[in-house]
Amino acid sequence: MLKDKVEKIIREVLGKMGVEYDGEIELSAPPKVEMGDFAFGCFPLAGILQKSPNEVAEKLVEEINGLISDNSEVSDLIESAEAMGPYVNFKLKRGMLFNDVYESIIDDGKNKRKTEKPPQSPFTKGEDGKDTEKPPQSPFKKGEDNKKKVMVEYLSPNTNKPLHLGHLRNGTLGMAVANILEAGENKVIKANLINDRGVHICKSMLAWKLFGEGETPETTGLKGDHFVGKYYVKFAEEAEKNPELEEQAQGMLQKWEEGDKEVRKLWEMMNKWVFDGFNSSFEAFGFDFDVIYRESETYKLGKDIVKNGLEKGIFKKEKNGAVVFVLPDSFGLDEDGNNKKITVLRKDGTSVYITQDLGTAVLKAEEYNLDQSIYVVGSEQEYYFKSLFEILKALGYPWAKNSYHLSYGMVYLPDGKMKSREGKVVDADDLVIKVKKMAKDGIRERQGDKKIDETELEERALKVALGAIKFYLLKVGPTQIIHFDPEESLSFEGFTGPYCQYAYARGSKLLRDAEVEQEKKMKVDFSVLGSKEELQLIQKILEGDDKIEMAGEKFNPSLIAVHIFELAKTFNQFYHGETILKAENNVKLARLALVQIFLQTIKKELGLLGIEVLEEM
Repeated sequence: MLKDKVEKIIREVLGKMGVEYDGEIELSAPPKVEMGDFAFGCFPLAGILQKSPNEVAEKLVEEINGLISDNSEVSDLIESAEAMGPYVNFKLKRGMLFNDVYESIIDDGKNKRKTEKPPQSPFTKGEDGKDTEKPPQSPFKKGEDNKKKVMVEYLSPNTNKPLHLGHLRNGTLGMAVANILEAGENKVIKANLINDRGVHICKSMLAWKLFGEGETPETTGLKGDHFVGKYYVKFAEEAEKNPELEEQAQGMLQKWEEGDKEVRKLWEMMNKWVFDGFNSSFEAFGFDFDVIYRESETYKLGKDIVKNGLEKGIFKKEKNGAVVFVLPDSFGLDEDGNNKKITVLRKDGTSVYITQDLGTAVLKAEEYNLDQSIYVVGSEQEYYFKSLFEILKALGYPWAKNSYHLSYGMVYLPDGKMKSREGKVVDADDLVIKVKKMAKDGIRERQGDKKIDETELEERALKVALGAIKFYLLKVGPTQIIHFDPEESLSFEGFTGPYCQYAYARGSKLLRDAEVEQEKKMKVDFSVLGSKEELQLIQKILEGDDKIEMAGEKFNPSLIAVHIFELAKTFNQFYHGETILKAENNVKLARLALVQIFLQTIKKELGLLGIEVLEEM
């Protein structure tokens, strides 16, 4: 890589100057392409050399220019080095700059295509072709190799309602982070913990039992998760008129935990309806999982952990029978001036969310020997996860310190926060249908009199709709609150998914018109390139890997989204500013090669965000 070669030259010069420096040499892009291709800030060397950063830069330039004169290997790479204040700006030989980036990106693309795997369904299929209850297991086994092993747990829906816009932000963020970490050559296990038991599940069960009159998803034509969600809303309506329903739901949970056959049969039937609905939603949104945990399978382990912790004095039983964990002073005091507590078992012995989360955390660690466990959950649960991790540490699990809550901000409707029990949600399935219809209208409008096959229109509209939604949800940092605007998300102008997808389609058309295959490696003389637009585009392409690495370190896909937009914008400036297909042959080939690596770069980065590209819009 070019950066490595420039870094090597800087270290060689420092060695000749008698400077022992083993720190990181950070190379960045200068603010203007006219200033050079790489800039090195001399601040870390100022203290070592007892000189100002400006003086260090001047001394380095003097030594580097001497190398350029004496060393053909250096002069083949570097055109010039210039001191600008505390920075050394390197201008590389144009042919070397473009060729090195081209070779690395084209070769990287070929290797990636050889190793790509098709996405797996989140549920296995039985002999009859129907979804089975047993989820697939991760292909990664502990001790497989020395790569960092990270579990990203995301989505975590409840089986009492369908996915909503909040789930879409969760799932889009979780999938993107998993993709980015995989791009960094980590072993990533994508996990989904489905909350399929608890009093909230019993509420929808009780409502169906009392008011359902035997109707089913089939008889109503409703998707299974939507059907069950209707009864969760129904329970809230009826409980306002009859508060005793709350007590009945809690009684149903007790029967469930005791293994009551009738309650369990009802639970299995209604959960199956929901799983059928979830399965199609996961597939539509591109949410992929290596392992699926279910609260119904982990809560008992959690109860055993609580029992053992109670015997060891880690937990405490209250007078009313509830089992609690007394939080340390750092969590603050309650109104009575005592340390705050968190309940880990109710007074009737039934488990709560944190009970099963304890069980799941231990199960994860035992099964996969994880280096890190990431929980993608909304910011309103920050205190909860801080408490969970504190309990795991108190229980003596050494891996607890590597647990991380990836907190994200809420998504709001125009009239406020989503409330699922009242039915006031942006339903995920309905949102995609709405945005897809808007996308179809937009595509037809852009097509004008040109006819398009209806099947092709459907496929394009879906890719544009999903790209618009995902990009909108990822273009800001995870902690930022989002006010989702479907119309704005679909704009073909500005900081949007369709704008970036359109840049890819525009570049693809150039290659088609020139009859150049995107994957085909061409013999090109890159020394003919060097205009402002060409240099800006190659610099923006060159930034890609650094942005991906930074996004992985910070668990922040918005860094990639911003880069994608800047890359698309820079390509459009190149497209409008340069003659491509009508240029002289050697210039034409070089510019088409530049288009090739732009396409490969933006496709890779959009793919990390879970967004598909289109050859035509």
